[in-house]
Amino acid sequence: MKLAKRSAIEPSLTLAMNSKAKEMKAKGVDVISFAAGEPDFNTPAHVKEAGKRAIDDNKTYYTPASGIPELKMAVAKKLERENGLKYTAANISINSGAKHSVFNVLSVLVDEKDEVIVPAPYWVSYSEMVRILGGKPVFIATDEKSGFKITTRDLEKAVTERTKVFLMNSPNNPTGAVYTKEELYDLARWLEEKDIVIVSDEIYEKILYDGFTHTSIASYSEKIKRKTVIVNGVSKAFSMTGWRIGYAAGPVPLIEAVNRLQGHATGNPSSIAQWASLVALTEDAGFIEEWVGEFKKRRDYIVGALNGIPGISCTVPRGAFYVFPNVQKLLSRTIGGEKIEDSMSLANYLLERGRISVVPGIAFGQDGYIRISFATSMENITEGMRRLKEAVGF
Repeated sequence: MKLAKRSAIEPSLTLAMNSKAKEMKAKGVDVISFAAGEPDFNTPAHVKEAGKRAIDDNKTYYTPASGIPELKMAVAKKLERENGLKYTAANISINSGAKHSVFNVLSVLVDEKDEVIVPAPYWVSYSEMVRILGGKPVFIATDEKSGFKITTRDLEKAVTERTKVFLMNSPNNPTGAVYTKEELYDLARWLEEKDIVIVSDEIYEKILYDGFTHTSIASYSEKIKRKTVIVNGVSKAFSMTGWRIGYAAGPVPLIEAVNRLQGHATGNPSSIAQWASLVALTEDAGFIEEWVGEFKKRRDYIVGALNGIPGISCTVPRGAFYVFPNVQKLLSRTIGGEKIEDSMSLANYLLERGRISVVPGIAFGQDGYIRISFATSMENITEGMRRLKEAVGF
C-alpha cells in the first residue's frame, strides 16, 4: 500500500504527551498532566441544559452544512458588540472546532508551493496543516526579548512573491503573548497594500490578564477587514472543548468556498452542540471573569515557582493559560543519570522520572522551551512544581 504524500505529517505532540500521561495514570502511576490545552472548569450549567433541551426537542438531525442561521447571527452580533466588526450571516461559517475552522480556511487559500507566514512559537497544528495542503510554512522566530511578538520589519524579511497567507494568533498558544492594539495596527498598516490574506486565530480572546485587552486586526480598516478571516469558537472561553464548535468570519467569497468544502468533507457540526453554543454566545457570561481571576492566581504562582528553579526562566504570559519557560540551561547536561539533549528528551524525562507531563518546545517550533498549562487545580500546580524542581536536581 502506497500512502499519499500528504500522509507524511507529524503527530500532535500535545495530544501525544497527554495520551501518554493518561496511559500511565491508567496503570496506577500518579502523574500530574500539564499538557492539556483546555480549561478545567465544567461547561456552564445553562449551556449544558441547552444541549439537553436540543435533544429533547429532537434537534438531532442534519442542519445546513455551514451551521444554523441562528448561531451565525449570534456570532455576527458578538463580533459587532465585542470587536466592533459588522458582518452578516453570509460572512460566517460554523465549523467543528476552531482547529477545523483554520484548516478549512487554509484549504481554500493555499495551493502547492504557496507560502504561509507563521510567527514562532506557533500552535502545533499550523505547520502541519500548511504542509498537508502542499504549502510551505515560513517561520519568523521570536523570543523573550521581543515579547514573543513580531514587527513589520520581520514581515518585510519574510514576505516573498509566493506569500499567500499571514497566520497569527493572539493571545498566543504556547507563549501567552498578547499584541496590543498599537502593535496590531502597525502590522495592519504594512499589510494593507499587500496581496496577503490574514488569518487571525482569536480563540483565547477572553482569557487576558493585567489590564490587557483584545483587539481584532480586522478592525483597523475596511480594506484590512476585506482580506482578514477571524477564527474563534466556544472551546476555551466557555469550557466547551468537547462540544467542537468553532467559526470563521470573513469575506463572502472565501466563506462560501469554506462552506462548499465543509459540505463535502464533514457536513454540519453537531446540531446539539450548535444549539448549546447559541445559548453560550447570547446569555450571561459573567462567570468568565471569575474563571480568569482563578487562572491569574495560578499563573502568578507558577511563574514565581519556575523562576525559583535554577536553570529555568519564565516570562509572564498576558493571555491564555500557558507558561513557556526557557529551559536551555538544562539541556546538553546529565540529570538523574540521563543525558538531556533537547526539549523532547527533557519532557520524556520529566514524565518518566518526575511524573509530570509537559509539552516539549520543539512541538511549537522552539526547542529549548517547554509548555506548561495552568488550566488545572492549584493543588496540582503546587505539587507539580515541587516534582519539577526535584526532578531537575534542585
